[in-house]
Amino acid sequence: MAGKVKVNGEVIKSPALSIDPALDKIVYEGKIVEPSTKVYYLLNKPAGHTSSASDSHAKKLVTELVPADPVVWPVGRLDRETSGLLILTNDGDLTQKLTHPSFEKRKTYIATVDKPLSDEQVTELSKGIALEDGVIKPDGLKPLSGGSYKITIHEGRNRLIRRMFEHFDRQVITLERTGLAFLNLGNLKSGEYRELTTTEISRLKNV
Repeated sequence: MAGKVKVNGEVIKSPALSIDPALDKIVYEGKIVEPSTKVYYLLNKPAGHTSSASDSHAKKLVTELVPADPVVWPVGRLDRETSGLLILTNDGDLTQKLTHPSFEKRKTYIATVDKPLSDEQVTELSKGIALEDGVIKPDGLKPLSGGSYKITIHEGRNRLIRRMFEHFDRQVITLERTGLAFLNLGNLKSGEYRELTTTEISRLKNV
């Protein structure tokens, strides 16, 4: 490579270097390398798939559910056992925008727990509870039938919804993300995907 390739400002001497096109700045002969064609997928992620473009320990990756060319990566993460709405793209700028801590986008989930909360606990959770990493107050909480709850949050702390219910000694049996910003799953079945429309892409870049 004779010093022609730089990743994050450093000259690359080994062709075996692993890079993440969503996070790493790649320069070849002084020019930034960008994907030739940018694509944007909305996937209904099944439980059991890992939200990563590459993971030697994962049995199933979300990238296996969309076209292999061009290479894409998931925007943010859903826990392996969490299903639902996930965006995959090869647009690094959009990825950084949507995953930056300052970008507080609303996310809606349906959580089913092993034992319903009492009315008092629902009220307590709605007003906000203290977890080990700080207070969390849902933007919206609506009890559904069968021990399920529709929850809207804008924070991205790890396992946040599961920990909210664990606070009340409840275990989440299934967790599905049904909405992200203005997007929703629509009629997509588990494992299916669709391309985002031009209007949706523009709105995501400007929210």
